[in-house]
Amino acid sequence: MTTMTLPPPRPVAAGPRPVRWTCAEFHRLGDLGVFEGRRAKLIDGAILEEGPMNPPHALTLGLVEAAARAAFGAGWWLRHQSPLVLSQLIDPVPDLAVVPGGPRDYTGHPTTAALVVEVSDTSLDFDTDDKRRLYARAGIAEYWVVDVNARRLLVYRGPQGGDYANVQTLGPADAVTPLAAPGAAVRVADLLT
Repeated sequence: MTTMTLPPPRPVAAGPRPVRWTCAEFHRLGDLGVFEGRRAKLIDGAILEEGPMNPPHALTLGLVEAAARAAFGAGWWLRHQSPLVLSQLIDPVPDLAVVPGGPRDYTGHPTTAALVVEVSDTSLDFDTDDKRRLYARAGIAEYWVVDVNARRLLVYRGPQGGDYANVQTLGPADAVTPLAAPGAAVRVADLLT
């Protein structure tokens, strides 16, 4: 039998490494004006930035907000491009989040929403993949993606196991009833330019 002596383990190099940001740090950077005029979001501890909002995106977001306001009415706060803290490492800053109550009902940023809507003109893959799963993991009951280019609405419902159990693709001739506003119907055509 031969005995072999192994060299001592090498120390782990202290070279460059990615930094994971928390929501508190992300919001502090925002308070300092670091993101002024930029569209930043925090996804799994990474700060991501989208380009400037183009006119079709802005117009569609205005249409979505008007339709949501009509569907939900009093007792709901429509927050557009505002923080929605889903975990210590996630604040996706959705295009629109419909949260119960009003501004005076919150002492911090909301941590859930009855409905989240993303307007997608240049980020469809990200909105229908990464964001879809993070909203499902956070238990957001209903998530809509307005696909500006294909003129359709993607409706995701029933979060379970890190994804949504139900997916619908609706066209301009269709309508959808938000889960949290069962007496209302939103025409998809009203969301599209």
